[in-house]
Amino acid sequence: MSKTAFVFPGQGSQIVGMGKELADSSEVVQHIFTRANTALAEELSSLIFNGPQETLTLTVNAQPSLLTTSIAILEKFKEANIVPSYVAGHSLGEYTALVASGALSFEDGVRTVRKRGEFMEEAVPAGQGTMAAILGMNSDDLQDVTDEISASGHPVQLANINCPGQIVISGAAEGVKQACELAKGKGAKRAIPLEVSGPFHSSLMEPAAEKLRSVLDQIEINDATVPVVANVNAREMTSADQIKENLVKQLYSPVLWEHSVQYMLDQGVDTFIEIGPGKVLSGLIKKINRKVTTYAISDIETLEATVRALQEGN
Repeated sequence: MSKTAFVFPGQGSQIVGMGKELADSSEVVQHIFTRANTALAEELSSLIFNGPQETLTLTVNAQPSLLTTSIAILEKFKEANIVPSYVAGHSLGEYTALVASGALSFEDGVRTVRKRGEFMEEAVPAGQGTMAAILGMNSDDLQDVTDEISASGHPVQLANINCPGQIVISGAAEGVKQACELAKGKGAKRAIPLEVSGPFHSSLMEPAAEKLRSVLDQIEINDATVPVVANVNAREMTSADQIKENLVKQLYSPVLWEHSVQYMLDQGVDTFIEIGPGKVLSGLIKKINRKVTTYAISDIETLEATVRALQEGN
């Protein structure tokens, strides 16, 4: 029996104009953008559709914009009556997955990730923390590198375990710089500094996590109707209490994306549908297991092609 998972992209996938073509042709899609504007009491859709890109890319804007666009595309895709066995999202995308699973209302999701973005930007003064992608090194060896640098007083840790040979590290700017040099000295193929506004998914985000907890305390979190595979432990979560705890931990813990995908594969998932701008997750999934089927839905053309392929497959 074939199983399908819906996966939702995280920060970095945002692009001016995302979702616009679908919104122009579908009231269902347009309605989601309108609800986001109302939830935030601002014209978020205007920023998403018209830019500028620099403003859209700010963490406080990118997070609600990506959640809104992905959910808008999902609403249109729902007309095809494809039901997932699991949902998951990369970092911010986990909130989109929780909205998709019914654990969070759309409005609470949009407002919460706006706050999350604010807290993440406030946690560490600009320039003091950063992230870098390390290519061609396994997680155990890279863990040894980050442990060694952290012990010298410059905190750095594994932040995103994305796929074999691609791991992102995060922490104090000096710690990340030294870890990149040491990793290359110990055999990493490349170390690429990332254009990010802070050291996300590192211990430096713990102050932001505590502020986020107070926001999560004030919203209604429901049990999920579809299992959500959590970033923090790569296991399914459905209970509201578990979801809340994992969202708090998620801010300062590594995103176990490779493990999450492997968990879904082990449960029999053979088709992954990425819903939202870009196809970063589809690429990572193919590097984890190239035999699985992946689709990426970001506009009318990719949506119609995916629906056609799935219907023919059935």
